[in-house]
Amino acid sequence: MSKKGRVLVAMSGGIDSTVTAMMLHQEGYEIVGITMKTWDYASSGSSGKETGCCSLDSINDARQVAVDMGFSHFIVDIRDEFGDYVIDNFVEEYVNGRTPNPCILCNTHIKWSALLKRADAMDCQFIATGHYAKINEKDGRYFVSKGLDPRKDQSYVLWGLSQECLARTMFPLANYTKEEIRNMAKDLGYEQLSLKPESYEICFVPDNDYRGFLKRRLPELEAKVSGGKFVDKDGNELGTHIGYPFFTIGQRRGLGQAFGKPMYVTHIDATTNTVTLGEEDELLKNGVLVTNINSIKYNEIPDNKEVVTMVRYNDRGTIGTLRRKGNDIFVEFSANVRGIAPGQSAVFYENDDVLGGGIISSGHLN
Repeated sequence: MSKKGRVLVAMSGGIDSTVTAMMLHQEGYEIVGITMKTWDYASSGSSGKETGCCSLDSINDARQVAVDMGFSHFIVDIRDEFGDYVIDNFVEEYVNGRTPNPCILCNTHIKWSALLKRADAMDCQFIATGHYAKINEKDGRYFVSKGLDPRKDQSYVLWGLSQECLARTMFPLANYTKEEIRNMAKDLGYEQLSLKPESYEICFVPDNDYRGFLKRRLPELEAKVSGGKFVDKDGNELGTHIGYPFFTIGQRRGLGQAFGKPMYVTHIDATTNTVTLGEEDELLKNGVLVTNINSIKYNEIPDNKEVVTMVRYNDRGTIGTLRRKGNDIFVEFSANVRGIAPGQSAVFYENDDVLGGGIISSGHLN
């Protein structure tokens, strides 16, 4: 075994995880590559070319890098544990009128757990991924911080990780930009890989059509929810719609009818199958209630603490004050925030450090 240690590297076949493995290999770590198959593409029922981290091409790309660099590579099938939790939650959240973030749920409850389990079985002290984020340690606690490249920073999706996970995780790309990583791949002879397009799709919705996925997953859903009502904030009926699960907060296009002016989805009520529409200013909220809290930097999230809160990935963040409400947190914003969607994540930042985060329960207008 290398004196520097043995690292299990999650390899999707993409440029980021490939360069991660190469960097650690060059630094003298003993590398074991692992590709996790989370989803069977054919069972999604979608049309089009197979893409993403679970495709055969991606698996072969990851294996080829391991062969070239001379380290072991394994494929692990975690479809059962992934599907039961992540996909069922994804469907249930939409059925409950909420907007889920399956990538965060996967990181928190599936991916890291699966990696640590395999790391222990393979005598690996550490695990590594190609995320653009940093891990720091202070006073015995590990926490996530923003990566160097603001366009690629992925700290937002890592708020749910436990101390056990963070203590054994490495993010070698933390101090690099995406362009630098592409250039590294070219220099190492992987020019084709450096040109590989990035995928922003949910892995089990490869055609990026979540509505079609819901219909295939629950064939009875469409008939059950069709004929719901569009209403305004005062409850006045504006028309009918195809069913509340097929809408998201902030949506303007695809409402199925014209209203004479731009209208946006501002609220979804699963119990009555009603979708509230309003003008753009009705999307603005000056507070948000957050549940399922995970504190990273401190033992618990400080009360009356001024932070920057992000309510979606690539959100610029808004200054606000954290108010503890039992096990939950209410964020009182200094400026109105647009399009807060229940089911998404709210992540709290102290400068570049992630204090923690949780799941948005509701947005509020005081």
